Amino acid sequence: MAVGSEESGELASRLGDLARYLQDQKGVEDTLQGIVDAAVDTVPGARYAGLSVVRGRGSMSTVAASDDDLVGKVDQAQIDFGQGPCLDALYDRNTVSLPDMAQERRWPEFATRAAELGVGSMLSFQLYITSDDLGALNLYSHDTNAFTDQSEQVGLLFAAHAAVAMADAQKIAGLSHAIDNRDLIGQAKGILMERHRLTGDQAFNVLVRASQQTNTKLVHVAAYLVGSGELITEPRR
Repeated sequence: MAVGSEESGELASRLGDLARYLQDQKGVEDTLQGIVDAAVDTVPGARYAGLSVVRGRGSMSTVAASDDDLVGKVDQAQIDFGQGPCLDALYDRNTVSLPDMAQERRWPEFATRAAELGVGSMLSFQLYITSDDLGALNLYSHDTNAFTDQSEQVGLLFAAHAAVAMADAQKIAGLSHAIDNRDLIGQAKGILMERHRLTGDQAFNVLVRASQQTNTKLVHVAAYLVGSGELITEPRR
């Protein structure tokens, strides 16, 4: 069923509120949790929601859930059997619908386990693609046929907003981490400059040589110097 003009206006307003709400979250974890909590309140038919990721097309993991116990067990079943709607959404299609778990034949082993866990239907959306990292938003209901065409329409719009929020949160976290590392290296350079009367470039070269000679990341060399007052002279375990 198509979304009417009045419903479209209400949905647009709710998605605008969602975008502002997710922007206000204080980091990646809070943003991910905000996404799954909001999905349950926004997409018709959704009782539970979870976010799954595959990094570098490796193993799948659940990074946020509105109900850790149920969602975690259902996602683990997909991992155990290597099959399920989430995996299809991740790799093959944008949206995967599973209307009746007890009658599902595409993923028989997974469907049997999920039905035993009390899941009647699922709806999965490919959430984002960044380099080799893939993500999916998964919605669950105890009822069969819980998700309608409207659920899919609303879910696709929701997933697009969620993807932007997730990407922004990850970018900000990456920048914050880079700034922290830069500050740490700056502190280490300052220690060497004061202790040995070196220039900034000379102090940085000392850190680089210690990193290369000990096979230790530069930021770890800096952190050890700042924390202990000593320069690493041999590989750290």
